[in-house]
Amino acid sequence: MSQMSRHEYKAVVVGVSAGGLTTLTELFSLLPGNFSLPMLVVQHLHPEQVESMSDTLARSCALTVKDAVDKEEVRPGCVYFAPPNYHLLVERGGSLALSMDDKVNWARPSIDVLFESAVYAWAPALVGVILTGANNDGAQGLRQIKEHGGLTIAQDPKTAEYPEMPLAAIDTGAVDMVLTIEKIGELLKEFGTRSTEDE
Repeated sequence: MSQMSRHEYKAVVVGVSAGGLTTLTELFSLLPGNFSLPMLVVQHLHPEQVESMSDTLARSCALTVKDAVDKEEVRPGCVYFAPPNYHLLVERGGSLALSMDDKVNWARPSIDVLFESAVYAWAPALVGVILTGANNDGAQGLRQIKEHGGLTIAQDPKTAEYPEMPLAAIDTGAVDMVLTIEKIGELLKEFGTRSTEDE
């Protein structure tokens, strides 16, 4: 378990692949409008897909949900999606960057790319979450978060539509908590609302 106090986290990064629409809809519905942490999401998409899922998910979420824009400053309480066919990275100052560099783990956007860049921007005050998916993208990025003192969470594979991705993360030995979507939502809600209450 991370040694960070629960009200000190600065950001959440989420990786998800197959089965993501249903899973993210459930997760986002659990987060209140006063959720204060920025959340960055890589959802694997077909390279020819012309839009991400942000518009669809915005309808089921009390938060601002949008596609990330290059050089955009990260704002509290916003959910940023990697656009189709772009890697999403975080720069040290906390702004976003988009890249068309080569695929990583056969994917662009890649979860590992996001997680590893977020480590340098926010660790140890970083929460990494791996959800349903059918490959192993994100496992090494989650390990990096763990090694730099962040908190690492995997969806319980028994509850995942596609368990391979959370299983790959768990197999690294770097996962702090294995939880259902409901429990992940409850934990993130605690992290993201307690900070405003404590001030």
